[in-house]
Amino acid sequence: MTDRLYYHDSFLYSFEAQVLESVEQDGKYAIKLDRTAFYPTSGGQVHDTGTVIADNREVPVTEVTCNEEDGTILHFIAEPIEQGTRIRGLIDASRRRDHFQQHSGQHVLSAAFVRLFDAPTVSFHMGSEGCTIDLAVKSLTAEQIERAERLANEIVTEDRPVMIRFVSLDKARKLDLRKLPPKQTGDLRLIDITDFDLTACGGTHVRATGQIGAILVRKVENVKQGVRVEFVCGLRAVSAARRDYTTLTETAGLLSTHIYELPQQVHKTIQESKLAAKAEQKLLAELAEFYAERLLAQLSGTPRVVVRLFPERDASFIKLLAQKLTAAKTDVIALLASGSGQPALVFAQSPGQKFNMGQLLKESMAQLGGRGGGTADLAQGGLPVGALDWKRIENVLLDVATRLKG
Repeated sequence: MTDRLYYHDSFLYSFEAQVLESVEQDGKYAIKLDRTAFYPTSGGQVHDTGTVIADNREVPVTEVTCNEEDGTILHFIAEPIEQGTRIRGLIDASRRRDHFQQHSGQHVLSAAFVRLFDAPTVSFHMGSEGCTIDLAVKSLTAEQIERAERLANEIVTEDRPVMIRFVSLDKARKLDLRKLPPKQTGDLRLIDITDFDLTACGGTHVRATGQIGAILVRKVENVKQGVRVEFVCGLRAVSAARRDYTTLTETAGLLSTHIYELPQQVHKTIQESKLAAKAEQKLLAELAEFYAERLLAQLSGTPRVVVRLFPERDASFIKLLAQKLTAAKTDVIALLASGSGQPALVFAQSPGQKFNMGQLLKESMAQLGGRGGGTADLAQGGLPVGALDWKRIENVLLDVATRLKG
């Protein structure tokens, strides 16, 4: 069994050990050590990285895993190291510090939710950018979130000692633990945040809450098992706050306003955009009506087939025009093409006619390399983006028109 040095000192960044076994797993090299300060992925916390020095070689450690059944810890390395070799392990200190800031911050935040709202944490996940806890509660208000965040940060600023101790399972059951592991054999490792939180945990932690730095809640959402709270601590919180401020400042500059006035300014801009869109749609409808009247005046015979190409218009316009044309008379067929945005074809006929626009469109698309479909009266499809052969498109539409006229 590997002696877990990180259990006793989370600030241990170098150690010496012996390779008990060299293995190959899934095409990757790994070693088992008699003792290690490398933390393996477990309990929601991700693994350490670093290097091992063996035979004057510096070999990167890329991943560390733990078999939950037998406790075997594997250190995955870039190249093999023989069994029996003495090594020196070096932990990536900045990664370790980030991890124990996040994990200790999670303990404080989880305890705050329990104390204030009796909302226990049922799971914890540490990601590369943010962390989450899932709370066993139906919902939380914004005010409750802020209260828990504030209490957590008050505990941080008080710089309370964080101690590690080991007790038997029987003794642990008599203590006021926030959470007791469901499956445990042997002594329990307890993380004790003085007069605030006591819980069983195998992760790396700070020596005092002040080392956590700020605890910043980033997002709250309802999930299947309750409420998910996303947060960051320490230097991650500083980086997130800086990124947020930079984004807000640049956005405020674009809108010529102060960052605190952004919500009102964005709301105003959205409303203006909606009004402009309605006005544009009205103008587009009037333009389509004008085109329809002019085109229908030029047609004769039955059915009246309109074939037109609109390289500068988009699909929404030719669809609107097709609807205007086919609604005006009972014997109109519109075969239209647009080139702006996603090039498109729209085939439409006045209701009650005998043709199938969906089938005709599919046949035309097969010739032009596009895809589409629709009903017997209205069909639409997209053409490949790029250089369009308008002459070929026109010939395909004219061929359809000739067949329709019989």
